[in-house]
Amino acid sequence: MRDEIMQAVKDAMKGGDKARLSTLRMMQSKIKDGDIAARPAKDKITDPEIIDLLAKMVKQRRESIELYKQGGRPELADSEQAEITVIEGFMPKQLGEADIAAAIAGVIKDTGAASPKDMGRVMTALKEKFAGQMDFTKASAMVKGLLK
Repeated sequence: MRDEIMQAVKDAMKGGDKARLSTLRMMQSKIKDGDIAARPAKDKITDPEIIDLLAKMVKQRRESIELYKQGGRPELADSEQAEITVIEGFMPKQLGEADIAAAIAGVIKDTGAASPKDMGRVMTALKEKFAGQMDFTKASAMVKGLLK
């Protein structure tokens, strides 16, 4: 994944795409920060951890978009949306509502979850199997609804 991002940086530099280049460098910076934070235990963060980091970046930008829209700053919201597009290009394909529901049903069946007490086990299994592929806030609400 690091190599893909590095190649994208080179391509953006050659193509003169300053907005994309800025976002890619920001991604590299966040990954480097993750590497530094993980140093005592390991040298570099893994690809699944990078995907998780990118998902957090997307979530932050979506929250910013809402705030910019409320504040009447559509140009800043458009800028954040452009960054989301670049970041999502390096993430696994996001699952749709039906796919998320099917994944949750499968994990509930596999784990034998029957009550809200089992929610933590279900969410852990979902995060292991579908890291970066779904919004776990929405998934959490769906799991809660199914485990009543």
